[in-house]
Amino acid sequence: MKRSVLSVFFMLSGVVMASAQTGDEIGIRHAMNEQLRAWNAGDIEGFMSTYWNDDSLMFIGKSGVTYGWQPTLENYKKGYPDTAAMGKLGFTLLQVRPLAPEYYFVVGKWQLTRSIGNIGGAFTLLFRKIRGRWLIVSDHSS
Repeated sequence: MKRSVLSVFFMLSGVVMASAQTGDEIGIRHAMNEQLRAWNAGDIEGFMSTYWNDDSLMFIGKSGVTYGWQPTLENYKKGYPDTAAMGKLGFTLLQVRPLAPEYYFVVGKWQLTRSIGNIGGAFTLLFRKIRGRWLIVSDHSS
């Protein structure tokens, strides 16, 4: 009897832990959807709201490494000066994996559908839960 009660307890504990992980993954997917919504509305600042607003933010792209929220924002504005250049963004998430309670690793593909020519690539993101919000602290997009 004791053994079956313990088995049920551990099974239920696993369900609670799994749902907590699912809740975090939902938070990250929500942040990604907020990015899509903002980008597709032509709102680069809104898109950047899912990035850690800190000098330690790291963005790695074709031009190398950029540190800081403001320089990353400026690079986005320079590279995508208008809605024609921005196009419509889409993501395909390939992996959303917990690394620790406050860190998640995300791998995916991005695509821009544009009148001036479609482009796309891949990304890896490191999300960190900061003050209850999932924020991108490192982005490597190519």
